[in-house]
Amino acid sequence: MAKKKTTIRISGMRCVSCAQTIEKALKKQPGIANANVNFATEKATVEYDPANVSLEQLGETIKSTGYEPVGIERERTREVSLKITGMTCAACAAKIGKALSSLEGVKRASVNLATEKATVEYMPEIVTLVDLRKAVQDVGYGVSEEEEVDKSLVEMQRARVRMLVAWGFTIPLTIWMIAEMIFGVVWPNQEIYDLGLILLAVPVLFWAGLPTLRSAVKAISHKTANMDVLIMMGSTIAFLTGPPIFFGVPILNYAGVAAMIMSFHLTGRYVEAKAKGRASQAIKRLLMLEAKSARILVKGKEKEVPIEEVKVGDVMVVRPGEKIPTDGAVIGGESAVDESMATGESMPVHKKKGSEAIGATVNQEGLLKIKATKIGKDTFLSQVIKMVEECQGTKVPIQEFADKVTGYFVPAVLLIATATFILWMVVPGFIGGIANWAQSFLPWVDPTLSVLTLAIFATVAVLVIACPCALGLATPTALMVGSGLGAENGIIIRKGEAIQTLKDVHTIVFDKTGTITQGKPALTDVVATKDFAQKGVLGLAASVEAGSEHPLAKAIVEGAHAKKLKPAKLKGFKAVRGKGVRATIDGKQILVGNRLFLKEAGIDVAPLEGEMKRLEDEGKTAVLVASGKKLAGVCAVADTLKEDSVQAIKELHEIGLKSVMITGDNPRTANAIAGQVGIDRVLAEVLPDQKVAEIKRLQGEVGMVAMVGDGINDAPALTQANVGIAIGTGTDIAIEAGDVILVRGDLSSVVSAIKLSRATFRKIKQNLFWAFGYNAAAIPLAIFGLLHPIFAELAMATSSISVVSNANLLKRVNIQPSYSSPKTKRR
Repeated sequence: MAKKKTTIRISGMRCVSCAQTIEKALKKQPGIANANVNFATEKATVEYDPANVSLEQLGETIKSTGYEPVGIERERTREVSLKITGMTCAACAAKIGKALSSLEGVKRASVNLATEKATVEYMPEIVTLVDLRKAVQDVGYGVSEEEEVDKSLVEMQRARVRMLVAWGFTIPLTIWMIAEMIFGVVWPNQEIYDLGLILLAVPVLFWAGLPTLRSAVKAISHKTANMDVLIMMGSTIAFLTGPPIFFGVPILNYAGVAAMIMSFHLTGRYVEAKAKGRASQAIKRLLMLEAKSARILVKGKEKEVPIEEVKVGDVMVVRPGEKIPTDGAVIGGESAVDESMATGESMPVHKKKGSEAIGATVNQEGLLKIKATKIGKDTFLSQVIKMVEECQGTKVPIQEFADKVTGYFVPAVLLIATATFILWMVVPGFIGGIANWAQSFLPWVDPTLSVLTLAIFATVAVLVIACPCALGLATPTALMVGSGLGAENGIIIRKGEAIQTLKDVHTIVFDKTGTITQGKPALTDVVATKDFAQKGVLGLAASVEAGSEHPLAKAIVEGAHAKKLKPAKLKGFKAVRGKGVRATIDGKQILVGNRLFLKEAGIDVAPLEGEMKRLEDEGKTAVLVASGKKLAGVCAVADTLKEDSVQAIKELHEIGLKSVMITGDNPRTANAIAGQVGIDRVLAEVLPDQKVAEIKRLQGEVGMVAMVGDGINDAPALTQANVGIAIGTGTDIAIEAGDVILVRGDLSSVVSAIKLSRATFRKIKQNLFWAFGYNAAAIPLAIFGLLHPIFAELAMATSSISVVSNANLLKRVNIQPSYSSPKTKRR
C-alpha cells in the first residue's frame, strides 16, 4: 500500500525539547517512514504506511510521551465559534452541546451560556457549517453568525492573563525588595518581610506558573528534560530558600527572586506567542480569503447558498466586486479578475468564455457565469494552504544540526548547574575569584555572603539563563515567514530543504517551450518543393498532425484552419516520440517530422536544406513533410518569448547564476532563441527521456543545479535536479515533481524565488548565530556568579523573543526583480 502523509496538531508542547521527544517516539513506531514535529507551528507531519500503523496508533504514540494530539488531520480540522440565539439556561447549553457532539466529523463541541457561543472543532470534509447550523436549529435554537476561531489568538490571550496575574503579585513584591536592597529598610520587620516574600511568590509560581510546572513534571515522568524543567528547578530552588530562614539556616531569602523568574518567563511566553502568531499570519490570511457563500443557478433562478453546498457542475453567478466562490470555468460573460491573492500580480486578468477562474479571486467588471470544477480540498486555495503547511512541517538541513545540539542541551545544562553548585560548595575561593574582581562594578555580586547562598545564586542563574528555545525556534520561524511571503507572491515552497538548497545553486536549467517561450507556437511559413503546392503541403501536414497533442502540431492545424483547409481522412496514425508522426492518406504514407525521422525512412531532405537553415537561423522550428517517398515541403512554426524572459535571465546573471536552455529543437533554432534571451549555454536535440541524463551530466560538471519546467513533461528532470521549480498554470498546481511551484508562468518568479531563498536562509543563519552566541556567552557568566538570576531570566526570555522577531523582519524584504516598476510590482 502507498504511504500516506498526515498532519497532527499537538497541545502541551512548551519548547523544542518537547517536540524532539514526540518526534523520537513517532520515528520508533513501526510503519512510520518519517516524522517531523514543529514546535513553532505546534504540528507533527507524519509519513506512514496505513497497512502497518493507523491514525489512532499515531495518536496513542503521542499520548504516551505526555502530550495531547488535538487534531489528527486527514486534510485539516477547523474550529468555529457559533453565536447561538434562544438559550435561557444551562440545560439549553447542554442540549445544544449534545446535538453538535453527536454529528459525525465533530471532534469537540462546547457551549458557553454566558457568552451565548458554541465552539466547535470539526472536519470540513465530513461535516459542514450547514450541518452544524441545522443541528442547532433541530433542537429549537438559532445561529445568528459564525466565525473562525484563531487558536494562536486564544493561546496568546491565555498567556496574557497568566502574565498579568504573575506581575500583579510580583510588582508589589519587587517594590518591597528594592526598599530593602537600596535603602536597607526592612519593613515592618524581618519576619514579616520574609513571610511576605514567600506568600506573594506562591500564586505566581503555583497558579500563574502552574502550566510550566505541570509541563516540567510531565517531562521528568517521561524521563526527558525540557525548557520548563530548567525554569521549574531554578524558580523552585530559589523559592525553597525562603522557609529555611525561619529555622535558623544561614541563607538569603530568594523567594521573591523565584516570583520574578517566573514572571519574566511568562512574559517571554506571551511575547513569543504573539510573535509566533504574526509569523503564521500567511496561512490565516489565505484561510480568510475563502468565500463564505455562492449564488448558483437552480432551474434558471439565482439562489444564494453556503459555500459548502456548492457542487461540481453548479453554475455560479458572480457580479462585479464579488469573490469567485470556487474554482471553475467561465461559460458566460467577460470581465477583468483580480488574481493578486493567488499570483501576487496586481494587474487584473481578462476572463472570457473558456477561461479558468480561481476561487476567492475578485471579479472587477462584468457579470460572469462560472461552472464549478473543483470544490473543498481540491481547490487552488486549499492546495496552496496544504502545501504551505507541509512546507512548514519539513526541516531545513541546517536545522538537523541545531536539533542535535538542542537534544543534548537541557541534560547538559542540568549537569553544568550541578557542577556549578558542587564547585561553589567545595572550592569557593577558586571559583569565586572572578566574583571578587567584579564586585566593584556589579552591585548584585557580594562575595561576603555565605557559601551556600553564593552556590544557590550561581546555580539558579545557570538554570534560568540557558535557552534551548532560541535554538529550536531559529529555523522554523524563519521558514514559516519565508514560505508565507512566498505564497503571497505566487511562490509555493513545497519542501523546506529547497530554501537552503536553492541559495547554493550554481546553474539554472530552463526547458524552452512554455518556460522561456509562451508555449503557444504559431505557423509562420510554408515552403513547397517543385512537385507540390503550398496549400497541399499544409493540408497534408495538418491532416496528419490533427491526431497529435504536441504544441507544434496544434500550431500547424490552427494555421490550416485559418486558411480554411479541411483535413483529409487518415488511416494508421502513429506518433514516434521526439521525431514526428506518420499516417496513410489515399493510400500514400505521409510523414511529418524532423530530419532524422525522414532520413530513417529513406527520404532525401537535401533539396530543402537551404530553406530549413534560413528558417532555423530565424529561431523557427522547421517541420518536414513527405508524401510516399517524395519530399513535399516544410512548415515553419515559431514560439514567441515571454515578456519578461530577457530581463529575468539578465538579472539571474547579475546575481551570480549561470543559465542553460534544454530543448528538443535543432541547434540552429535553439541557439537563435538562446541568443535573443541571453542564455549562457544550449543543450539542443535532447529527447524527453534524455533530459535526466543531461541534468546528471551538468551536476557532475558544475555542482548544484536547479531545473525550471512545466512539471508534467519535465517531471523526471525536475526530480533529478537539486531543486525542481515547476511552473503552475491556472488552477492546476498539484505538481508532485516540483520542490518549488511558481503560480505565475513568468520567469520573474524564478528571480523572486532565488531572492526569497537567500533572504530566508540569511535570517536562519542570523537566528542560529544569535542563539548559539547568546548561550555560549551567558552560561559561563552565570557559572562564575556574575549574573543575577533575575537578569538571567530576563535575558533568556529576550533571546527567544529576539529570534522570532528577527524572523518576522523577513516580511519587509523586497523579493521582486529590480526591473519591476511600481505599476507592476507585486504585493
